[in-house]
Amino acid sequence: MHKITRQGCFWIWLMCSVASPCASALASDGMVSFELDVQPILTAHSCNSGGCHGKQRGQNGFQLSLLGFDPDFDHAAVSRDARGRRIFPASPENSLLLLKATAELPHGGGRKIERDSEDYQTLLRWIGQAAPRRIPNEPTLEHVTLTQDSFSLSPSQSESLRVTAHYSDNSTRDVTRLTTYLSNDDAVVSVDTNGTIQAGSLPGETAVMARYMYHIQVANVVIPQTEPLPAAIFESLPRNGFIDEQVYRKLQALAIEPSPTVDDHVFLRRVSLDLIGRLPTVEEARTFLDGTAGGTRDQRRAQLVDQLLDRPEFADHWAGYWADMLRPNPYRVGIKAVMNYDNWIRQQFRDDVPYDSFVRQLVTAKGSTWQNGAATLYRDRRSPDEVAPMISQLFLGIRLDCAKCHHHVFEKWSQQDFYQFSAYFAKVGYKGTGLSPPISGGEEVVFTATKGSVSHPLTGEIMTPTPLYDLPGGDPVDAAEKAEGEPVDPRVALAHWMTSKENDSFAEVQVNRTWGILMGRGLVEPVDDLRATNPATNPALLSALADEFQASGYSFKQLLKTITLSRVYRHSSEPTPSNIADRLNYSRHYRRRLRAEVLSDAVADVTQTPESFQAMPPNSRANQVWTTRVDSVFLDTFGRPNENQDPPCERMPESTVTQALHMMNSQQLDQRVRSEKGRAARLAASDQSPPQIVDELYLSTFTRYPTAAEREYAVNLIEAAADRRGVIEDLMWAMLNSPEFSILN
Repeated sequence: MHKITRQGCFWIWLMCSVASPCASALASDGMVSFELDVQPILTAHSCNSGGCHGKQRGQNGFQLSLLGFDPDFDHAAVSRDARGRRIFPASPENSLLLLKATAELPHGGGRKIERDSEDYQTLLRWIGQAAPRRIPNEPTLEHVTLTQDSFSLSPSQSESLRVTAHYSDNSTRDVTRLTTYLSNDDAVVSVDTNGTIQAGSLPGETAVMARYMYHIQVANVVIPQTEPLPAAIFESLPRNGFIDEQVYRKLQALAIEPSPTVDDHVFLRRVSLDLIGRLPTVEEARTFLDGTAGGTRDQRRAQLVDQLLDRPEFADHWAGYWADMLRPNPYRVGIKAVMNYDNWIRQQFRDDVPYDSFVRQLVTAKGSTWQNGAATLYRDRRSPDEVAPMISQLFLGIRLDCAKCHHHVFEKWSQQDFYQFSAYFAKVGYKGTGLSPPISGGEEVVFTATKGSVSHPLTGEIMTPTPLYDLPGGDPVDAAEKAEGEPVDPRVALAHWMTSKENDSFAEVQVNRTWGILMGRGLVEPVDDLRATNPATNPALLSALADEFQASGYSFKQLLKTITLSRVYRHSSEPTPSNIADRLNYSRHYRRRLRAEVLSDAVADVTQTPESFQAMPPNSRANQVWTTRVDSVFLDTFGRPNENQDPPCERMPESTVTQALHMMNSQQLDQRVRSEKGRAARLAASDQSPPQIVDELYLSTFTRYPTAAEREYAVNLIEAAADRRGVIEDLMWAMLNSPEFSILN
């Protein structure tokens, strides 16, 4: 006798199904589409999530594409893989797919659906119809919409989201039940599997993502203060420009009263550390605080900003932020290449190069890594799929890494998008010494090759370089003709597209990054993750800043000036009862710890003992150090990023116990406070009076005069001490260990 397998039964059933009454009965109920009906069920119940069968190698021998990004793969996995054992069309209710999902057979994921549910009946019908991949005249899912995408709720109030899918045949379907929801902040607003949003007990705002298959919509939810503020409060607030207008407009809608503005000494310290990474000298502080510079307060502050932007320290300070993101590992690409790269970055800021020109030079860089430092980018990132996600993240705010392997989980980007974008870098060629870590000391020349391509990893299709999205009015065409004897460089076309005035994302990611540095939090966080599911806290302000940046010719200094002269920048960091819970809307200044290099230089300035760095000229400052191979326990303790990590590197802004212990117990710091050539020794040996000494200590450390109580206490200590120098040293040490010194208020 021949044993008939389950797979054999399937084919017998399929041949007989044409005349089967059961089949005609099923057909009368309508055909079920795998892509439009079955995959949404698998996604809604997390069957194809990263923690289940959507992980890289599947789960227990059953693998699905992550979140259903590959319908062909998933259909084969369900209907044909494992000898077709997962479905049994001759007896659909006995299919392994259903028995596992209902937990009638052991299932590691537990019960996903009930037998009497709509989802069960859909799967049952699909299996009974011989599990077709497509049905006749099958439409495609084009997009989804929310019936309502913004909510203003009272504390503890709930509302329901409703999601509608739109198809190519103009049909629609309510898919609320099969949509996945996620709140960006559960403490403010939570959302359940049915799309019901529940406001928390405290005022706040957040976004709720609704994802149906690979289409996403976002609902913005606001919980204003329960007690409205009088309109006169905001009507009386002065405005210094569009920044103040946009911020105060939103604060008024949320009923949040902003903190008052700061005194001159706080502004002087804040703007000096922000713009040049350096504390004002005692003389500079006296001149500004005593008002001897002349003019009104606003005029003096505007003059101060202009002076700081023209200081040589400006270039080193701001180049350091870009060095964090661009600087490669010297063990990988070589010391000389890294030094040239660092010098190139700094020179861009010294020359005040417009931001769009800076980016174009970098993206299209070629030549010797010993002569054109920008070319080191391509010495480090050597394949198109390495360069593409870095470029998209830094300059467009798009994190493409996920799309390299599958459809982006929280965005619209697909594998097709990733490899089409990567194709712009397919013709980057190399001559000379390649990499040989940990030495890699040779010269390498980057050039445009005559050939080179990128293939889709699944289909093998050769990718055509394609922008990630269309721009208004069409993508700009690269009008530059190729040089005689040289091939066309696709990167030139990419650079033109990226830096086009129509490309809002290019300007938005840079102004958002700059705003985050100056204000303690970006309008979008993380600052280089601009996506629909991570909306800006103030979209109108982000757009206005980007427009201003573009109108200025991408002048970075003008952007800094616009922000630092706003009234919002001058808000005190002291919270009020109205804004103590506000973390998003800049009703107060958000405190932050000084960058490692800024803090190191501040210690050097206060103690008047310059730091000594290996491989650096004498009296070099910390923000001039060009590689982390220059040892510094202080810089490492306070968060200098490790170049051995994959850039762009991120610094951790939080203060740690290790940092506090270092400031209190570091022998090196103690030696600098007690140095024979330091400030404390000079003050002790001078003929200055105790009040004058105390004033200098406070002006050099905190950029302010001491209060009456502080002056009286410190003067009494000095006058009563047998060891005048020892008391001055102890005062300086205590001030260096205070939060006022290391935290930017």
